[in-house]
Amino acid sequence: MPLDENIYELRREKLKQIEALGQQPYPNRYDYTHTVAEILRAYSEKTAQQLEETRVEVRVAGRIMANRLMGKAGFAHLQQDGQRLQIYVKKDAVGEKGFELYRLLDLGDHIGVSGYLFRTRTGELTVHVEQITFLSKDLLPLPEKWHGLTDVELRYRQRYVDLVMNPEVREVFLKRSKLVQSFRRTMDAHGFIEVETPMMQPIAGGAVAKPFKTHHNALDIDLFLRIAPELYLKRLTVGGLDRVYEINRNFRNEGLGWRWNPEFTMLEFYQAYADFRDIMDLTQELIEQAAQDVNGTKKSKWGEEEIDWSSSNWRRMTMREAILQFWPEKAGARPEMSDFGSHESVGALVARFNAAGKHMAYDPTEPTGKTIAGLFEAVAEEHLLQPTIVYEFPVAVSPLSKKKADEPDWVERFEIFAGQMELSNGFSELNDPEDQRQRFEEQLKERARGDEEAHQMDEDYIRALSYGMPPTGGCGVGVDRLAMLLTNSQTIRDVILFPLLRPEKSGGAEEENEERE
Repeated sequence: MPLDENIYELRREKLKQIEALGQQPYPNRYDYTHTVAEILRAYSEKTAQQLEETRVEVRVAGRIMANRLMGKAGFAHLQQDGQRLQIYVKKDAVGEKGFELYRLLDLGDHIGVSGYLFRTRTGELTVHVEQITFLSKDLLPLPEKWHGLTDVELRYRQRYVDLVMNPEVREVFLKRSKLVQSFRRTMDAHGFIEVETPMMQPIAGGAVAKPFKTHHNALDIDLFLRIAPELYLKRLTVGGLDRVYEINRNFRNEGLGWRWNPEFTMLEFYQAYADFRDIMDLTQELIEQAAQDVNGTKKSKWGEEEIDWSSSNWRRMTMREAILQFWPEKAGARPEMSDFGSHESVGALVARFNAAGKHMAYDPTEPTGKTIAGLFEAVAEEHLLQPTIVYEFPVAVSPLSKKKADEPDWVERFEIFAGQMELSNGFSELNDPEDQRQRFEEQLKERARGDEEAHQMDEDYIRALSYGMPPTGGCGVGVDRLAMLLTNSQTIRDVILFPLLRPEKSGGAEEENEERE
């Protein structure tokens, strides 16, 4: 019999013995007077004498995380909401049955205790127990060496154990919650309203990505899990909701990696009568405030580096300026702005870059703007550790953005980078229905060339634009990636409670080494 199975059966037998003592094996509730946190907050500063002078009666519940039985007495630690409180159980105080119950308890069991507070000889705040109530049996043993576990996939798969054993993991997800709360406060303060849009959509739109496909039996239609809420949120702007936002789950049928999970969370918002520069300013404010709210400071550790989210530390540059600034010396003289002006000159830049020992995939049949965007990723992105706004993108990779008035091959779009990854994407929204149709048609040509991620035609969205959408700016902010940076988590799986994993194999978990292309 495997060890865990043997322990399981032994603990089941203990559960029967506990029931024989008159305890319910799985009671419905427990009436407590205090939480562990409330006791620690209110009485941690009280001296032993103060606790003796004014006897403090408490009823508190928690999970047993340490237990030392010493003859007719014992000490244990109860853990609740990530905090621990010591209890002292003495046979004379709890009685024969109560002490027998205590002897049948295992690490991981949930109990409730009532008694009074005192300090031990070592000065530790402790509950002197007068009654024990059994609440739940841990039938499987908690691991002894969970912290620093090398098989991290086991931690992701058994997050419920990870949260019990590792207070640092708990802290990450508390900070993630603070991040989302901060976003809501900032958006609400700016007059935005929170909405919900469909997760199942007849057309996967609003981004360039490969969707998950499903089928609705009653309607007998294929549907897609949304890759973005963008087109529905902009429909609401057409309808007169001038400031809307959604904290949404998106689904993209793509690879896995330290920055990518097929299911992820974004904040996406749209503001009427604004352009990409207005949205740029608001998004920077949003992220700065979130950094302050999450950590109490605008500086956060990222590996061996420190990211400063203060407004004075943010940089802004166009995509072309970023390529020029970070052009590697080995690739020869720094390019000129004119080098971005033709298909041939851009191809020559790629050739120079690759000849310097670098490598960037290049397809000469692709639109020139798509090549420039790829060149930016290859040349500049690795240098963007501190918060940086990169703006003015090629129209070829921006099917939903408004064109620059003086350069029709470029659009009013920006992305925010930090920690060498993209955090945010925003632009002046394209609101000309004829231009939008033409952009969709160009995307259809890309699909015909084999680009499965190219945008599809959406006739209803074009119809919505035809009713008139005001000048509008919009943006999406990656919640998971920002949470990574604010909690110093080196992979996106560390900030997602239940990341997607391969099915568990018998004999143990396996490594996941897939990386998104």
